[in-house]
Amino acid sequence: MQALVMKESWKLEVEDLPAPVPGPGEALLRIIATGICGSDIHGFTGENGRRHPGQVMGHETVGRIVALGAGSEAHDLAEGRLVTVNPVISCGQCTACQTDAQQRCPARRVIGVDPALRSAFAELMTAPAGNLVPLPDSVPDEHGALIEPLAVGYHAAVRGGCAPGDRVLVIGGGPIGQATALAALRMGADAVVVSEPHPERRGILARLGLTAVDPAAGDLTELVRDALGRPTLTLDAVGATSTLADALAVTDLGSRVVLVGMHAPRVDLPAYAVSTEERSLIGSFCYSAGEFAQTARWVAETDRDLSALVDGRVDLASAASSFAALARGENQASKVLVYPHGAPDTATHPHPATTAAEENRE
Repeated sequence: MQALVMKESWKLEVEDLPAPVPGPGEALLRIIATGICGSDIHGFTGENGRRHPGQVMGHETVGRIVALGAGSEAHDLAEGRLVTVNPVISCGQCTACQTDAQQRCPARRVIGVDPALRSAFAELMTAPAGNLVPLPDSVPDEHGALIEPLAVGYHAAVRGGCAPGDRVLVIGGGPIGQATALAALRMGADAVVVSEPHPERRGILARLGLTAVDPAAGDLTELVRDALGRPTLTLDAVGATSTLADALAVTDLGSRVVLVGMHAPRVDLPAYAVSTEERSLIGSFCYSAGEFAQTARWVAETDRDLSALVDGRVDLASAASSFAALARGENQASKVLVYPHGAPDTATHPHPATTAAEENRE
């Protein structure tokens, strides 16, 4: 089978690798599509140190079951079933796992991050049967690859206690910002506004029915106040010193700020904006198994046009050039999906897609 292998920082190559065989309790998947995550880009460039030479990355994925290993029957799966994959593999025994907080399991491993796990930028992949979430065939195949980032956004909104009555500001309109904004609406927030400087991403937000402001167009506090009022909840989907400072400056006194973006491993914190104005600063990472499954159900049931979230589709051979263009900022696509068995005809999709030919021109 073919897979996209990280050879070193800034270098990916398609290689022929032995087809994986499902072990006990595992399933073999034929991958349909896998999203390129911002953390994959940072791993590709060597910025975050969380991806390694020889690794096959990829954790935002959807596929069909090809074969089931011994003992996987208990999970009510069948060959040919469309599934997405919860990439968080936890021990199942600790207190965190027993209370549906698998993202806090001290022994957790993450598909696409752990270099020992051959992951989803490949034609085939094995995964624990218990980590597969079946999807109805009524769900467009590629929407299954959106469930993982949408679950990240949902967990962030849950961590922030989002509820009816909240006025929610999301800082950053990339994939996680889009996901958090959709989650806030899903949880009944009174109003949601996204701060995003790039016009392409503001266009995606508009197609999703979301209100966006351009922070370069004026003072952010005034822009947000005009569009939303004082936010009672702000979700920082960037995670930089400047965006965290903006979040604390704009959010109402006594309200909540959730840090879900991971642009930088360290940030400077305006401490008085937390202490003297009694704001709560809340960290958010990943999701629980329950939240992942709930998000999969929402994707299957929503009437919102989630195809707007995908603005790039490439095959495995073009994936390396997509990584490089995204890392250099030459490609402003929000979410590029890699199709290991060949990208679909973009003419069949209602929104613009970055084709392999367009990326070669870049």
